[in-house]
Amino acid sequence: MQKILNQKHNKHTFTFASSKLLERTAYYGIRSLLVLYMVKASLSIPEEEALQIYGWFTSAVIFAQILGAVLGDLILGSKRAVIVGGLTQAIGAFVLCIPSMAGLYSGLGLILLGSGMYSPNLSAHFGKLYLNRTQLLDAAFTILYMFINIGALLGTTVITGIGESFGWNFGFILAGFVMLVSALLPILSKEQIEIEQQADAGKLSANQRFFNVIFGILAGSFFWVLYEVISIGNFEIQTNILQTIPMEIPKSIWFTLGSFFSFPLLIVAIILWTLFYQNQFVKLTIGFLSGAFSIGILLLIPEASNGMSIIMYLISVLLLNIAEVHIGPIISSIITQYANPKYLAIVMSLVFVPTRLLMVLVGFFSENWEKSPSLGLVIGTIGMGILGLGIFVYQKKEV
Repeated sequence: MQKILNQKHNKHTFTFASSKLLERTAYYGIRSLLVLYMVKASLSIPEEEALQIYGWFTSAVIFAQILGAVLGDLILGSKRAVIVGGLTQAIGAFVLCIPSMAGLYSGLGLILLGSGMYSPNLSAHFGKLYLNRTQLLDAAFTILYMFINIGALLGTTVITGIGESFGWNFGFILAGFVMLVSALLPILSKEQIEIEQQADAGKLSANQRFFNVIFGILAGSFFWVLYEVISIGNFEIQTNILQTIPMEIPKSIWFTLGSFFSFPLLIVAIILWTLFYQNQFVKLTIGFLSGAFSIGILLLIPEASNGMSIIMYLISVLLLNIAEVHIGPIISSIITQYANPKYLAIVMSLVFVPTRLLMVLVGFFSENWEKSPSLGLVIGTIGMGILGLGIFVYQKKEV
């Protein structure tokens, strides 16, 4: 770990991070309202059909991002694609207010197209702000990651609450105006970016840079898939402990304990990684080993919960959040560090493709996880441990 000198964040970092916060607020607010709107509003769509439409929408976003990234890198430029994407999503939110199937599908289509242009190009443009300050990449994407989490939290609470309390149209209209502001911020920003290969990445061969990007993408994919695999076992342990706690704790708080650890950890990481530089693959190693210890602790919690079970569970949650902080934002940092900046949005758009494919594969075994939740925990512990050790060996050899 070395001290970072003569490099610092500037206002453009927070301008684009704030834009992303607002965009995620609107997007997750719309998503949270969507199924209830389709079922309970004048559309009166059967719940099963509404869930199918929702599933189609959330799955198609990944492929829309590939199209949007191509448009951004090859035609519009990343910043223009961000602005156009934000405006398109805003129009889509307003169109959802039309109480008809045509309004529903047109609105969702516009949001899909807009999100596809906005998300990968925002991440790419944000990364390009640091082409000459690569030691701050980890801290920068951790800032962006924290703002995304804040946006998701605001969207699922504030916009959803307003939509449910005052009417769906109020929720969609508010989301539309929030999205407009998210598009306005990049318009007001006057940053200058020079596209050039990063100095650190330039020391490596094209093959080494390629493998670093692929390795980072796959590492992130396996983390989120293993995160999903352990969720059933984790939920069962949470429920078991909640039933034995003598004091009254709201379920909404108990099942979102991670947020109480996540934001302080993100702030600490931002400060630490702004002052000191450490190789990204070392951070990934710490992340996966923390994840392995976290899940391993869950396996040690006895079925007959007691006071020690609560302490062990809280330690597990803390370690899992440490893992997420060391993996989530670092994947974007690795991609920016080693990918060709001219095609950065395209590479960013591909990050969640292997994750989605692996999720489909995991879905075939979902019944096994439900019948034996501890099996998922065992697989998660072993998987995280192997990946942590594998990344440690890889960074020693290649980076």
